[in-house]
Amino acid sequence: MEENTIDSFRALALQVKCHAVNQARDRQEAGSFMQNTINRLAQQIAASLAFIGFDCRLIVLPEYFLTGFPMGESIAAWAEKACLEMAGVEYDALSKIAQKHSIFIAGNAYELDPNFPGLYFQTCFVINPSGTVVLRYRRLNSMFAPTPHDVWNKYLDCYGLDGVFPVAKTEIGNLAALASEEILYPEVARCLAMRGAEIFLHSTSEVYGKERAPKEAAKICRAVENMAYVVSANTAGIANVPIPEASTDGGSKIIDHRGLILAQTGAGESMAAFAEIDLAALRRDRRRPGLHNLLSRQRLELYAQSYSQSHFYPANTMLNQPLDRKHFIQTQQQTIERLANLGII
Repeated sequence: MEENTIDSFRALALQVKCHAVNQARDRQEAGSFMQNTINRLAQQIAASLAFIGFDCRLIVLPEYFLTGFPMGESIAAWAEKACLEMAGVEYDALSKIAQKHSIFIAGNAYELDPNFPGLYFQTCFVINPSGTVVLRYRRLNSMFAPTPHDVWNKYLDCYGLDGVFPVAKTEIGNLAALASEEILYPEVARCLAMRGAEIFLHSTSEVYGKERAPKEAAKICRAVENMAYVVSANTAGIANVPIPEASTDGGSKIIDHRGLILAQTGAGESMAAFAEIDLAALRRDRRRPGLHNLLSRQRLELYAQSYSQSHFYPANTMLNQPLDRKHFIQTQQQTIERLANLGII
């Protein structure tokens, strides 16, 4: 735990429009789009902080807010046009914003890694008030993008298991990240909670619906079962793509460790989803014996053998073969067939 921990502060799930780079002719034009987005963000963040108050120490941005997502581009083409370098100019520009306002900035981007040439990973990041990237989490569950699990053995050699499930211990608490639909995978959040996560930073771009939406239920579940805050930032639509712009728009929110929604916003660009993060209260509840202390009541040994003996989606499928987007659906189809033959589904 950090010695200079702040007991309480405000966080903001900043809901902004994504201006996609799919139509950019080349990397230079895509880079110009990204810089324009960062320039807009600099103004929006400054104005939001002035409104909310300068005890707002954490801002979470939506999924792939700089680029949008690939729509037909090959893995190589998307890597060339839209993926950030780990020490690239985009991170440098965001770091300057964090330094200027003494805030933590969390977000999500497609990122290159020199350890894995020819691939990219969808990466959640956290930049601290000094401008340093203190957390890099690579999305583990993705339908159409490479993940660490697809190059599992080499990824573990490079980063270890704590690099797969990173938790940044900072003065505003223990921060961890989840990307988009990964809120539906309780194991990811649990592995982060096992490493001390107190605040889940959820960058997403999703269809928002208040009634019985699976992700809405999952956000509350992940908060309650791990006794952790969830700060979920959605896009305010995606521009410059054929999909109707408002298809992924609205519902950014902050949920506390009891599952209570503290703040949320409707559609459109908005800074309305801000709330107090009461770290002291969270830590008191985590240390209070009783029925509601779910985290301390976990009997993880009960489940370990079942997990270790079960093999669903295979690892290492992208270590030693040519990369084609058809690979993802083909691998899933093979997995479904194998599980059906085993009588599991």
